[in-house]
Amino acid sequence: MIANKPIKKRPKNLNLLTIRLPINAVVSIMHRASGVMLFLMLPAVLWVLQQSLASEVQYLMIASGLQHWAFKLILIGLAWAFFHHFFAGIRHLAMDVHWMTSLQKARFSSRVVLGLVGVAVLVFAWCIW
Repeated sequence: MIANKPIKKRPKNLNLLTIRLPINAVVSIMHRASGVMLFLMLPAVLWVLQQSLASEVQYLMIASGLQHWAFKLILIGLAWAFFHHFFAGIRHLAMDVHWMTSLQKARFSSRVVLGLVGVAVLVFAWCIW
């Protein structure tokens, strides 16, 4: 005869907006999201590069189009994705070789990554605006 297992009455939180993730998880999730964003934007970036190299007229058209504020915001978004993926990738590589493996050091390195990304994006935005 099969024994009946007791039903566990665990609390369930279905509201994902109330869950507070640790900073390590946020940096890791944003690392993946930035990688996906860079991958999805790669065809558009390569198309713009190909168009700019086609002729001088195309280059001037693309150069004047990139002066529009909407394109600058897109470039800032791409810069965020690149810088975050770069700095978080270095952090992940450092953790792969067992450097900064304690919880306190991992939290500190997550904060450093977010700070470096913020500074790099602000410098990039200031340079293109």
